[in-house]
Amino acid sequence: MNYKKLLTFFQEDIWKIKEGDVSMPALVGIDIVRTVVLAIRSFVDTRITRAAAALSFSTMMAIVPMVAVVFAIARGFGISKHIESWFGDLLSSQPQVAETIIGFVNSYLVNAKSGVILGFGFIVMLYTVIMLISNVETTFNDIWKVENSRGLMSTVIDYVAFFFLLPIVITLTSGVSIFVTTMSGHLGEFVAPVVRVLIAVSPYIIMSVIFTMVYMLMPNTKVYFSSAVGPGIFAGIAMQLLQLLYIHSQLWVTSYNAIYGSFAALPLFMLWLQFSWIICLFGVHLCYTRQNMERLMPMPFNERVSEKNRRVLSAVLLAHICKRFANAQGPCTTLQLKKETGVPAHVVAELLAGLLETKLVVNVAGSDKDRLPAYMPGEDIANITVGEMVDRLDDVGAWPMIDDELKKAIGEKTQWGKAFQIRKIYIDQLRTLKVSDLEIS
Repeated sequence: MNYKKLLTFFQEDIWKIKEGDVSMPALVGIDIVRTVVLAIRSFVDTRITRAAAALSFSTMMAIVPMVAVVFAIARGFGISKHIESWFGDLLSSQPQVAETIIGFVNSYLVNAKSGVILGFGFIVMLYTVIMLISNVETTFNDIWKVENSRGLMSTVIDYVAFFFLLPIVITLTSGVSIFVTTMSGHLGEFVAPVVRVLIAVSPYIIMSVIFTMVYMLMPNTKVYFSSAVGPGIFAGIAMQLLQLLYIHSQLWVTSYNAIYGSFAALPLFMLWLQFSWIICLFGVHLCYTRQNMERLMPMPFNERVSEKNRRVLSAVLLAHICKRFANAQGPCTTLQLKKETGVPAHVVAELLAGLLETKLVVNVAGSDKDRLPAYMPGEDIANITVGEMVDRLDDVGAWPMIDDELKKAIGEKTQWGKAFQIRKIYIDQLRTLKVSDLEIS
């Protein structure tokens, strides 16, 4: 019985709670639960574990040239030791892998400096890096339902800036950590424990900041800080806990080494990459859900919109879009329509999908990442009538898989013909009423 109540709560009751029904702390908690539930649904539906596996393989192929680029820039600044130390700490759960990668990177840089890696080899190395970053951006865009990718120039500028800034950020954070550690020895007995706690939590803070920045900058759309900070903190903490899990699971690792020998580092590293990408991509789902909560929230089962009211609300939205266009107010976003008409955001998004399919409304969002999808009339508003809207919405879709003879019979039978004629008269009467003339205020 309790299980059924809990299931009913997550399926129906949780979506009915509104502001004023519960206290503010309880509402915040419910909002977090809603976000997690929707993110889990989206995560499962999109089978994102496959994308995590593909990204893990791409990471394996690109990790040496990527780290080599960062190390080369760090050497130019004279801070290579800090970067190597940071990289070792990052892979503290995989010390063998860290040593192997650093060895490959140093060998790669020596060969590159001597001119051994030239031509086709260099192109292949560069290709693996570009493909990894491109695959990450594509996966993020897929989760965010973004169709447009970055332009070539924007991609080059963003990625070059990333590679140059990363060594500087790592060095600064390492310098601050060393400074705080040194100062803690000269502080009083009451202050030193506080400093030690700050040093202990600093990896969590740094990882959270990195994930928050990635969630904001990687998708080719505007991501608000308020939407990215929570998932960023979750991913940062989860990654550190994953590190601790690997470090303290020595018994399991020992048995794994007994089976695979020195080769065990590779499958363990692949497994670590797989879980790391799963954490990262689940954070993207949390971020997307958080920013689009109102649009993604399902309607309670006892509050579904009837077909008649769907047509009425479609007319409300279309009339509002036409009036804004007539008054030179420009296109409007989903949230603007929600605020200005009072129709819930998730209902607005669902009805707009139908209006887009009928070509009565068009999406005029450009490729600029700071612009949100916006909507305007798809044709002359003088030609957009209530009858035209109803007729086109009724025609969305196709015949179900039924026998062609039945379709023919429906079209030929006298009573069917009479029914279609009555509907035509009804639609023709509605065509005399322009959508832009509807009063919606």
